[in-house]
Amino acid sequence: MKPTVYSPNTVLMVKPVQFGFNEEAAATNKFQQKVDALSQSETQEKALQEFNLFVEKLKELKVNVLVYNDSKETFTPDSIFPNNWISTHSNGMIFTYPMLVKNRQLERRKDIVLDLFSRFGFSYLIELEDYEDAKPPKYLEGTGSMVLDHQKRIIYAAISPRTDKNVLAEFAKHLRYKVVSFTAYGAEKEKIYHTNVMMCVGEKYIIIGEKTIAEEDRERMMETVRKANKAVIELTNKQVYEYFAGNMLQLRNNADETVLVMSEAAYNSLTKEQLKKLNKHNDHLLVAAIPTIEKAGGGSVRCMLAEVYQPELD
Repeated sequence: MKPTVYSPNTVLMVKPVQFGFNEEAAATNKFQQKVDALSQSETQEKALQEFNLFVEKLKELKVNVLVYNDSKETFTPDSIFPNNWISTHSNGMIFTYPMLVKNRQLERRKDIVLDLFSRFGFSYLIELEDYEDAKPPKYLEGTGSMVLDHQKRIIYAAISPRTDKNVLAEFAKHLRYKVVSFTAYGAEKEKIYHTNVMMCVGEKYIIIGEKTIAEEDRERMMETVRKANKAVIELTNKQVYEYFAGNMLQLRNNADETVLVMSEAAYNSLTKEQLKKLNKHNDHLLVAAIPTIEKAGGGSVRCMLAEVYQPELD
């Protein structure tokens, strides 16, 4: 059997065709901002430029990138963030997820799922989107809602309108992972909508905005983090709220080197001490300039990457 892979060397990305400020999503995503100086077509053009340069940087560092084109037939302005609707796992499972915003539900693509099955030999598709029809509806937005520690078999999840405990429990049951749920707050005391804006788990470290966590949950949460026996790199609330510093992802490349991916805004917000720690635990830091995507979309580089874990077969 092949050795267990915790950081994959392949990612799935969706090239935008009508990217822009999503009015429907903004009600529960305080990170979004309108780009008043740009028209919708100009916003799309700039986002596409940022997207293409990001893909080039990944490929230059020998990370495999599967790029799928967004469909022009549906209005999906947030399709650039596929990690909310799909995740793949080394046990052969692919999950698709229930999402709160109606036009985001249209991002789920059977053709992409079938292509992944064909390319890599996945065995199971678990569709959780039926929870959208529950009364009341329930949501779990993939690896936005959850930050997974595959080594320790732990799911970290900030509970919010987009992250429901019941769906979370079903997902955890399939993977046989432990759930560590908590509440985290944004700059306006709203519940942080996605866990991956305040937390990133690497193979040897955990990056976390500790002070975003509700006081009643903080010590319990941090005790679990400390027990993981990984270096803890704490972020300030300003780094989380204004610069997407928690929205990072560790990958490996085809040379089996570790690559930590972050945005230029996140990188520029980090202190020398934080960067020293990150450089110690990674072979490469990949920095992508995506200011238009971050501002209009309210998401950063991690949201743009759906990891492709190839099934581990006996």
